[in-house]
Amino acid sequence: MYDYVYFSAKHTTMKLYNALKLRFDEPLWALTPELALFDTILEQKPELIRLFEKDVRKGLKNNNLGRKDSPTVEQIVRAAIFKEIKQLDYRELEISMYDSNSFKLFMNLDGRIPFSFSVLQKYISKISKESLTKAIVEINKIAIVENIETVESISTDTTSIKTNVHYPTNNSLVWDCIKTATRLLEKIQKERKDDDELRKLEERRIIAKRLNYQINNTKKEDQKTLFDPYLSILQDIMVDMENMIKTQRTGSNIKKIIDLSQITKKVYANAFRFQIEGKKVETSEKIFSIFEQHTDILVKGQREVEFGHKVLITRGKSNLILDFEIEEGNPSDSNLFIPTIDRLIADYTIIPKNVSNDGGFASAANLAWAKLRWIKNIVFTKITKSMKNIVESAEVELLLKKWRGSTEAVISNLKRGFGLQRVEWSGWEGFKSKVAWGILGYNLRVMCNRMLT
Repeated sequence: MYDYVYFSAKHTTMKLYNALKLRFDEPLWALTPELALFDTILEQKPELIRLFEKDVRKGLKNNNLGRKDSPTVEQIVRAAIFKEIKQLDYRELEISMYDSNSFKLFMNLDGRIPFSFSVLQKYISKISKESLTKAIVEINKIAIVENIETVESISTDTTSIKTNVHYPTNNSLVWDCIKTATRLLEKIQKERKDDDELRKLEERRIIAKRLNYQINNTKKEDQKTLFDPYLSILQDIMVDMENMIKTQRTGSNIKKIIDLSQITKKVYANAFRFQIEGKKVETSEKIFSIFEQHTDILVKGQREVEFGHKVLITRGKSNLILDFEIEEGNPSDSNLFIPTIDRLIADYTIIPKNVSNDGGFASAANLAWAKLRWIKNIVFTKITKSMKNIVESAEVELLLKKWRGSTEAVISNLKRGFGLQRVEWSGWEGFKSKVAWGILGYNLRVMCNRMLT
């Protein structure tokens, strides 16, 4: 009926473990076991690097990556892995190529001059979440073959990961628009050597900064009188941007002004509607950052509001993260249950035997669907009286409920150990890629610990 099977331990091998042990004859590898593991994996499955080639070579003229003065695709991936394992920024990564013998060994520099941080950032930032997801699945398949993971038991939970934004208020968003637009307009006016326009821009910026401070220190009910001149300044800025767009046709700054002009109109409309007219602005119409426009608002119960994205994490019994998805908006957990199981079966061709999630994923439709997929034990920690968990016994239900509790510890370990409380990479694609790099680094660490203990 199905082409999928439950995992069986008879398919296991110790090939990877034995190769990893040989690496530890070299003291440098023994000091960095996660890097030794990834080096061993690449030696046995060099085709993994091909997953990243399309991203890295995108936009290159003559496809000249790998010249004497450029890193290879493999070196770029290795540098990114080292960066995640050691939790370095790009400048620290460059310094490590000079100071760290283990990094030189891992990068296969062979006496070559290290690459600059800007070169590494240029290429690493091109690698997409989609390519990283494929690599994570392939490495997890190795863990399955090595009997580190079985995909027999899975648990899914969601968490919020913040984007790199300050708390958004109408005041802060208007100020962001004014100071950013002023900076861009000043650059062009300096090129034109128009001192009168520069003076006007600076005077307006100073007045806006003063109003921004006053609004921050004024009660909400008394802010309207301050917002009148504040929004008038923003209106003048919007007119200046429109005029600049009409007269200045080329240049990188004018493209930024075109993009900023569109978002500024939305910020102005929302601020005017709420602060001047006293009307409510729907969440779907709100702007939470002019820099990270993909940011969503996330609220869980009575907890503090967070600004970022909802991330779905599915882990196995080994604590490896088997599947993840970065959501747009704030969809209900119950709507994420079926797509998650579908992805797991498609990726690993294995039907989980046990599924244990919290009550947010529970619904009668999800229970019925999972039962049809031959999942034997389907447990939600909280269910309504009209529903019942599907289990072989009460003891199994209790064990699965207790095991699900440790999923939050896995997520905490991932976020704290790999800097995912707040993602500082810019843009929607950058956000997704950073989360994926963190998960790949986390999985290498878990896999390494499982093999060595």
